[in-house]
Amino acid sequence: MTETSGLQMEKVVPVESLKGRSTYDVEELLYFHDEAAAFLRGFSWCGRIEEGFAGICVPGLVGVFLFRFEPAGSDVDPWVWVITGDLPPAYITTESAPNPACALDAYIGAMESWVRAVREGRSVKDEIPVGAPATAPYADALESRLKILDSEVLRHYRADLTVGSR
Repeated sequence: MTETSGLQMEKVVPVESLKGRSTYDVEELLYFHDEAAAFLRGFSWCGRIEEGFAGICVPGLVGVFLFRFEPAGSDVDPWVWVITGDLPPAYITTESAPNPACALDAYIGAMESWVRAVREGRSVKDEIPVGAPATAPYADALESRLKILDSEVLRHYRADLTVGSR
């Protein structure tokens, strides 16, 4: 493993070490991981993925993964978080997210900004890409998932929110 640049590696486990309550849970979390890796590979700045780690993982809802990859340029950080699951996938830089909780918090904040822009009738051009039409029904559906992430998942990790991201 290379330099982790302030990442709290004790908050993640190698993907190969994922455990769940059942074989089905583990299979679903591995599916989330594969989906996150495929999403990451879709960016020109991402070369070969070197390592994958699991942070916060809730079967059926969300997976927060940390990846180390070969950057396609010298100005690219080789570490990035990818959030996926029953919601739009997105990457979060590690700059202000040293652990999975901070990455999830940043994700929620960015997606809430998209929801606000849609509700206010503003352009979403400068918002995080969501991959869905900028319409009220999509904003409502996303907002309901974000509320679940915040109230039912992230609340268990409040002590890890060492770096404010929202």
